[in-house]
Amino acid sequence: MRIVQKTKISGWQDLPNSSQTFPGIAVTDTGRIIVSWRSAIKKEQVDGQYPLYSYSDDHGRTWSKPVNPFTAPAINGVQGNFRAMYPTFSNGKLWMHLCWVDCDVPGRPFFKEENSGLLDCKIFLSYSEDDGLSWSKPQQLDAGRYAAQPTPITGPLLVFPDGEIISQFELNNPYDSQEVWRHLPVLNFSRDSGKTFYRLAIPAEDPQNDIFYWDQRPLILKDGNSIVNFYWTWDNAQNVYHNITTTISRDRGITWSAPHDTGVAGQAGQPVEFEDGTLLLPLVDRTGIPKIMARISHDQGQTFADETITLSNEICKKQTTQQDAVAGAWNEMTNFSLGLPAGCSSGHNTAYVVWYAGSHTDQTDIEFAEIEL
Repeated sequence: MRIVQKTKISGWQDLPNSSQTFPGIAVTDTGRIIVSWRSAIKKEQVDGQYPLYSYSDDHGRTWSKPVNPFTAPAINGVQGNFRAMYPTFSNGKLWMHLCWVDCDVPGRPFFKEENSGLLDCKIFLSYSEDDGLSWSKPQQLDAGRYAAQPTPITGPLLVFPDGEIISQFELNNPYDSQEVWRHLPVLNFSRDSGKTFYRLAIPAEDPQNDIFYWDQRPLILKDGNSIVNFYWTWDNAQNVYHNITTTISRDRGITWSAPHDTGVAGQAGQPVEFEDGTLLLPLVDRTGIPKIMARISHDQGQTFADETITLSNEICKKQTTQQDAVAGAWNEMTNFSLGLPAGCSSGHNTAYVVWYAGSHTDQTDIEFAEIEL
């Protein structure tokens, strides 16, 4: 592997908000690269957050001025804002998967430490048919039996070759709930572009509720039926992180393999499949000084080659410690100043990867790299 080029899409000094995080990326059939991210006053602050996106028409060398095309609606009288959004391009249409968050009461933290509650999150979807120049009005998606729970999205919409879509999200406790938090990754399937959803799938689960399969990173493989999924794996009994876990479905998400330890430490990013079936997995390794890396697999994520490539500079100190509860791990996340890589195919046998990075929690940039195998 080698880095073809690296650029900075947006620096924190260049925008009204200094915290730039949660990037997503897609490439349209014209070659335009769309990168989205969350912009906030402070990383932990819900008030004042909004999503932005920028595009490049020269393979990532230069980028347009960031814009926010969306206004978040109130839901049942509750005011919200959009926390994050992730693009996908398929069948001539550019989709934007959006996460709405309750911001009706100013100053409330996103995560409530006392009970592991989360501010209410809903899912919206918009699309563009002109390379992102204009967008449809965002429509709320139905989360089925999980509609009463916060359902933050974990990445972009997935689209099968026949047009069936998957909305991905995870389950959290309602803000004031006194129930035990049972975290689950969820995939929600629609055959009519999100108007209705006919099936939910749980791609990884621990019946004992000891292992949390956080931050799922699913990818529909090129055979058109298989879905591979990677997870940031938290042991809720021992209060430690395990290696990245993977599961795979061969029947469009109806059945899933048992969770498998990949042997790779860290937090997975959105993977990329090359034409020869090689998978590239961008990830965050926080075992020491945190860094953004990429690794490759020749067996659909079951094992990974020893070869690695580091995309980020060593710009911050170690940002993880041993925790005594899930609340400690969650609060620690708010201090991360580097993370959440996302990848996509360039369309010309390289991969594009984006991530956020900075030396200070609330002063982070959005960065971009092109990788060749």
